[in-house]
Amino acid sequence: MFISGFFYISLQSENIYLIASELKSMKKVSKVLYISQEIFPYLPESELANMGRYLPQAVQDRGRETRTFMPKFGAINERRNQLHEVIRLSGMNLIIDDTDHPLIIKVASIQSARLQVYFIDNDDYFHRKNTVADENGEDYTDNDERTIFFIRGVMETVKKLRWTPDVIHCQGWMTALAPLYIKKAYNQDPFFKNSKVVYSVFNDEFKKPFRELFAKQLLLEGIEEKHIQPIKDKEIDYVALSKLAIDFSDGVIQSSPVVNDKVVDYVKEKEIKFLPYVNEEDYADEYVRFYDSLI
Repeated sequence: MFISGFFYISLQSENIYLIASELKSMKKVSKVLYISQEIFPYLPESELANMGRYLPQAVQDRGRETRTFMPKFGAINERRNQLHEVIRLSGMNLIIDDTDHPLIIKVASIQSARLQVYFIDNDDYFHRKNTVADENGEDYTDNDERTIFFIRGVMETVKKLRWTPDVIHCQGWMTALAPLYIKKAYNQDPFFKNSKVVYSVFNDEFKKPFRELFAKQLLLEGIEEKHIQPIKDKEIDYVALSKLAIDFSDGVIQSSPVVNDKVVDYVKEKEIKFLPYVNEEDYADEYVRFYDSLI
């Protein structure tokens, strides 16, 4: 059934009136955290980079407060884009596979949009020339660790900002671990305890499966073996990683017109709130309504 533009998966059609009544009286989201893999103009235009750039601005223009994070890939020109380090937010070490990795936070502004973007940086993970693949198109072997570092870096930085998001919208497969961390490792933290998580599915599949040690590296206080059972001792490809994100999300959005059918089928199987692809230039209104429906 379609209600206010988005699709609710429900096994009981008699709930239509109840759901519609709830939509009329639902609260409005006031703060949205965007965790994006790519953002234009820091990276070249693409479906994902444009969404990372224009969606936060559109939501902000609709009266909602936003914060935006992305990795500080080596392809980003710091001087041209006027990035600078935020000393008060940097200085923490994140331990991954028993190794300390310094967390560096940088920030820049898109003046025309009044949009501030925070960058997660680290010499080991983000100073190579490209983003997720080398000049030959080969995925970096350590993309698994880079993903862990990026998401944990975002979580710790938001805590330092003392900012409590109502909705956390994750865009791009490099953000797929955020739902797990928010719902399990940070679920008792006052800054994330009541946050709802939205995961966007794009046509952005990676080629090289993650390494076998990835599942073990995910373990953190609050994350137990049972939480990662679906990927333990299995090949962790794009579909497996997407399913892990969906398992711990409150809502899923199809942000590309064509995405992996297995991922969409899994969303329907899990009966999670789902917004199909919005084939409109002004998709932001539908996204905001979807956010509001979650709280």
